[in-house]
Amino acid sequence: MRTACLMQIAALILLSTVAGASDNVVRQKGRAFSVATLTVARGEPVVFLNDDTVPHNIMSASPDNAFDLGSQMPGSATPVSFDIAGVVVVICAIHPRMRMTIVVTN
Repeated sequence: MRTACLMQIAALILLSTVAGASDNVVRQKGRAFSVATLTVARGEPVVFLNDDTVPHNIMSASPDNAFDLGSQMPGSATPVSFDIAGVVVVICAIHPRMRMTIVVTN
């Protein structure tokens, strides 16, 4: 219980630090993303925050702007920046119905 509480506090600190530079927070809850589509400028970070009770493996299904966060535990927040303009399909490798699109502009 104490470890879970400390993880949540650490995630909130990380989120507040990263979110200060970015308003683009994609939450994961109920085995779903909080948004279906998000538009960001090239180089602008997107924070993936796991508000769910289960781990997720958030990754790009697009060859450009490839990333794989691995097993993202509940309470964790991870920033990702995109260097190439275009459409990025984001999925959870654990939960196939979790899909979203990020449109990266110049």
